[in-house]
Amino acid sequence: MAAKKGSAPERTVISDNRRARFNYEIEEVFEAGIELKGTEVKSLRTGKSNIAESYAAEYQGEMWIYNIYIPEYKQGNRFNHEPRRPRRLLLHKRQINKLSGAVQKDGKTVVPLKIYFNADGRAKIEIALARGKKLHDKRQNEKTRDWNREKQRLLKTSV
Repeated sequence: MAAKKGSAPERTVISDNRRARFNYEIEEVFEAGIELKGTEVKSLRTGKSNIAESYAAEYQGEMWIYNIYIPEYKQGNRFNHEPRRPRRLLLHKRQINKLSGAVQKDGKTVVPLKIYFNADGRAKIEIALARGKKLHDKRQNEKTRDWNREKQRLLKTSV
């Protein structure tokens, strides 16, 4: 099924890291492919994966993502995969250099935000270059969110 011209690409989100936006200040977002085995792709299609505790790091000139949980495929018998094995990210060399330089120089972190299947059916991961928030930053964000909610309630009742 081809996407209509001018419409947004169709995505099937598998796993979403909602805590990342709470714990980190997201600065720049990248889309990367993931090198997966056949049983991992089949298992992802069932929609039961977890990226909440995962992170990405550079190793020997390549970006790797660690601690993503993709459960074993039930019909995979002896050819199944390890659920938490490191997986290579498919990025351009310039992107890898930018991410690893920011991690080394500025002390930033590479955090996964989403795993999804794009319109072509390929598994992609959305990673972000992020800086950890301090406790007072988290409290301030919570205060502003609560105030905005309260403001909306007041405006709704007054109209």
